Amino acid sequence: MSLPTTAASLVTLAEGAEHGGNHASLSPYLTGGGALVVLLLLLWITTRFNRDR
Repeated sequence: MSLPTTAASLVTLAEGAEHGGNHASLSPYLTGGGALVVLLLLLWITTRFNRDR
């Protein structure tokens, strides 16, 4: 790709982000809550395997 083509692609991508590029069905609270639950589950599993016996 040439520099002008790459620059034009980046400008088009940036313009799309200004109009709320998020999908309507993605809730930030649901996504963050789900990530928190998964990380806490992984932390719990890790601590179960690392017990001193």
